[in-house]
Amino acid sequence: MRVSMPIAAGLAFLAAAACKPVSMTPAPEPEPVRRSPSSVATLGIPPGHLPAPGMCRVWVPSQPPGHQAKARSCDRIERTAPAGSWILERPNGDKKDKKMVHVRVVDERRPGVVIQMRVYEIRGDKIVRAG
Repeated sequence: MRVSMPIAAGLAFLAAAACKPVSMTPAPEPEPVRRSPSSVATLGIPPGHLPAPGMCRVWVPSQPPGHQAKARSCDRIERTAPAGSWILERPNGDKKDKKMVHVRVVDERRPGVVIQMRVYEIRGDKIVRAG
């Protein structure tokens, strides 16, 4: 009898919770998806955090912008790139090149090993090249 008393109380509680009235208010309309014209927004990188032309920056997608490494020389930057990071590079060439962001994707398991390269326009939501 002592064991069945707590079980009966638990069942009574569940039955009372199941009889709770259901609200029939309609679900709110979802917000429209707004696409920024900037490919940087597609990457999730604020424009102010891109490296200057001629510089590189290691970007870890899981970290907030304020916790990213500072931009620096591109010389041997792969050595410091952790697994799953991106290496952002702004070419220091002609005017057309300065409008591009080169992204080297580092392997998820092997630090410093680049597995993919992409080139984005800074203004305009398109990948120029991927490889």
